[in-house]
Amino acid sequence: MLSDIARRVLPALGRLDVTADGSTGPAPGSIVAANHSSLIDPGVVLAALARRGVRRPVVLAAAGLWRIPLLGGRLRAEGHIPVHRGDRRAAEALDRAAEAIAAGRIVVIYPEGRLPKRLDSGDRDPEKFRSGVARLALATGAPVVPLGQAGARRITSGSRAKQLAGLFTAPLRRPRLHVHLGEPVQLTGSLAEATAQAHAAVAAARRTAAAGAEGGGRLPVLQA
Repeated sequence: MLSDIARRVLPALGRLDVTADGSTGPAPGSIVAANHSSLIDPGVVLAALARRGVRRPVVLAAAGLWRIPLLGGRLRAEGHIPVHRGDRRAAEALDRAAEAIAAGRIVVIYPEGRLPKRLDSGDRDPEKFRSGVARLALATGAPVVPLGQAGARRITSGSRAKQLAGLFTAPLRRPRLHVHLGEPVQLTGSLAEATAQAHAAVAAARRTAAAGAEGGGRLPVLQA
């Protein structure tokens, strides 16, 4: 349901293009690792994955979202996984994600673990990754599909007032949004090495997405 809502609502907020290095969507049992830049970018990611035929991904997200009326109910009903940061329950999220992968589900993770604190609306490479994506990939053997997204900060970024203003004016401005999926990566080596491999792959996908958001992308665009 959340994927369908994102796919239907997002076109009113911006112009989304989706490109990929491969001809097919993420394989069942994959980990999709995405850069995190804006409050709105989970909707961008879900809409982009829906275009690639991924209708029921499992998303790891901050546990606080489960306390939001209506949204929390949908997150529970659809089997998404709360991440309790700094809590003994944090490890449970990776265990549940591994179970979802074993069941053939596609798991979406934001390895940065938080939004950037800067106030400008520009896109930059992802911040330092936490080790969760590497731990999950090394434990399960699942491939990591790097997902780079750009343009979401043109809708929501900066102070709370600026974010609200950006959201309300987006239907008039309809900023260009771009998502790019890179080739799957099999993480190897130590935890630090695997984390660095994941960061490099997502950063490269984000740069491709940023070029597309600026109108410079040359890869074929996937239509809705």
